[in-house]
Amino acid sequence: MNEPKVILVTGSSRGIGQLTAKSLARAGHVVFAGTRDADSKEVLAAWAWDRGVQLEPVQMDVTDEASVEAAVRSVTNRMHIDVLINNAGIMPVGVTEACTPAQFQHCLEINLLGAVRTCRAVLPQMRERKSGLIIHLGSTAGRLAIPFFGVYSASKWALEAYAEALHYELEEFGVESIIVEPGGYATDRMEEPPAPADRGRIDGYRFAAGGSARMLQSFGTMFALGDSVTDAQKVAEAVVELVDRTGPRPIRTPVGNDRVGAPQSGCDARAMRRRFPEGRPTTLQYPRNWPV
Repeated sequence: MNEPKVILVTGSSRGIGQLTAKSLARAGHVVFAGTRDADSKEVLAAWAWDRGVQLEPVQMDVTDEASVEAAVRSVTNRMHIDVLINNAGIMPVGVTEACTPAQFQHCLEINLLGAVRTCRAVLPQMRERKSGLIIHLGSTAGRLAIPFFGVYSASKWALEAYAEALHYELEEFGVESIIVEPGGYATDRMEEPPAPADRGRIDGYRFAAGGSARMLQSFGTMFALGDSVTDAQKVAEAVVELVDRTGPRPIRTPVGNDRVGAPQSGCDARAMRRRFPEGRPTTLQYPRNWPV
């Protein structure tokens, strides 16, 4: 491993976030595990103490700007942050029409605006240092939409756009914004996902009314097999590999058998700068693979 990095991971109380925080700590990095759950803070602290690794839980609610800024200050008052991993998220499942505007807003508050808040909190010091890495945990659902995951997909598509825009804009500062896109993995998000609040709308459907339950059941059956293909630890390992990489990192890293498209779809910021040294191209000058 190269020199240990100081890493802030959001949504570390469970699932991929916790696996990632632990994997990075085991790899020798200094990890600050953001969580809003007091119980998980105690569990993580005990886990780190038992193993003699540098993992410290920090109180953070990504829906609260003051909480995010306080968490970041608690780290930067002692050391700079080399890497931010935006993992916090929720996954509503159900008939999309039956999800209320308030539910859409709540999902975006966490999955999109949570990342916006953390990025805004860490980017000034990263730009000043001319160094930094931000890894956004996206999803294959951020590249395609499937029935009953409309709210979740919408939030992940938005996160993809935000992360990619940052990728191009931050290149001049030596700061990278990249995306990891997990496929279907066995985490507790599938156990009790938020359901649509407007039951009356669901009753107006026939096949689709029970479709989300059937889809979740099929996922559950697949995950129950315990196949390594659906082991969420693979996502954590992909994140560790990206953090430890010394050369240029791909803008997108799909993980899983159901990954979508090419790993580096979208233009690499360095390649775009070489092609257009005078600055951003006009609409008619975009490269053929530039996402417009």
